[in-house]
Amino acid sequence: MTQENFNEGLLGFLDASPTPFHATQNMAGMFENAGFIKLYEEQRWELEPGKKYYLTRNDSSIIAFTYSGEKNYVMVGAHTDSPNLKVKPNPVIKEHGAVKFGVEPYGGLLLNTWFDRDLSLAGRVSYLDSNNIIKDALIDVKKPIAIIPSLAIHLDDKANQERSINAQSDILPILSTSDDFNFEQFLKEQLKISGVDEVKELYANDLNFYDVQNASFVGLNDDFIASARIDNLISCYVGMLSICSIDESKPMLFIANDHEEVGSSSTSGAGGSFLENTLHRVFDDYEEFVQMIRSSIMISADNAHAIHPNYPSKHDANHAPHINKGSVIKINASQRYASNSKTISRFMNVASSIDEPFQTFVTRSDMGCGSTIGPITATRLGIETLDIGVPTFAMHSIRELCGSKDAYSLYKIIVSFNDS
Repeated sequence: MTQENFNEGLLGFLDASPTPFHATQNMAGMFENAGFIKLYEEQRWELEPGKKYYLTRNDSSIIAFTYSGEKNYVMVGAHTDSPNLKVKPNPVIKEHGAVKFGVEPYGGLLLNTWFDRDLSLAGRVSYLDSNNIIKDALIDVKKPIAIIPSLAIHLDDKANQERSINAQSDILPILSTSDDFNFEQFLKEQLKISGVDEVKELYANDLNFYDVQNASFVGLNDDFIASARIDNLISCYVGMLSICSIDESKPMLFIANDHEEVGSSSTSGAGGSFLENTLHRVFDDYEEFVQMIRSSIMISADNAHAIHPNYPSKHDANHAPHINKGSVIKINASQRYASNSKTISRFMNVASSIDEPFQTFVTRSDMGCGSTIGPITATRLGIETLDIGVPTFAMHSIRELCGSKDAYSLYKIIVSFNDS
């Protein structure tokens, strides 16, 4: 696979995955096409050596793995969720000549980047069908149906000096000036577009707004990729392609969890039992399970902070990654990242063996450090873990920026791990 083909596929994946549900659905489709067999957690498993399998939980987390009987697994972990504006259960607000939706921030998003963007709506809707069975369906409106207009500077003359944003009142998307908008009818119409004809009753939904602007190359020489949800769909794409690119005789597993941006504490998050349950079913003998855990490695892939050329003081000068200079090994003395000298050395060895660059990131000692699924997975399973990522600008903005070379480089390194 060439870098050009890799990146074109990446842009398509970013555009087609406005929610964790859609990302999971798209990855499941990729695994089906690559010959993976779907498993269901509520059914008994009969695994056959030489076969490849995948399963999902909550429609928003996914695991794929090869099954050969070997124990030294290379595991790749990522997360499907990104910061967004989540729709409240009773969202419709009609006042001051406009129809607005009540929303709440999901994750640590940069609120100011959501103003004056063309927004659409996507997610999962639960309903009762004509046979009195509760079902779920995904919807994606796709067209821009809402916007959060900025307050004019004439009405806020200190906007460029001390602007603050109230998450309850200032970021409500405006959908219409018509008072006859009906949310339930709107959802039924979207379900019909998605192929659901018979809806007896609407129940709950899990919806969020997103920016409709497509992912694109930016820069004089297409140096950058700009898109929503680069954190962390880019790692999902890398992990998905990696396991699809190796022979099924090689022990490999890929997991993409939901809810990382809000702490991972859910049934489908890294703090839940999804991965542990799966591994116990693959290795039902406890002795073999422990042997597998202690002979395997988890590569936790999540975006890293590239040094911003306009704000260089926000980085430790000796640990400041650059865009398009390779994957970033993330290190923290307080174990906010799970990398240690053993896992770092193995990554360095593999990267060097195929002449792929790498960098290191350590946050400034006088600043707090974020975290990811790496330490959570390492703690829950006891597996040796490495935290890495693609260097990124504007993390948690509505539109993030990464290099056009780094993700492809990381993909080549991960594929080569099976040969190390």
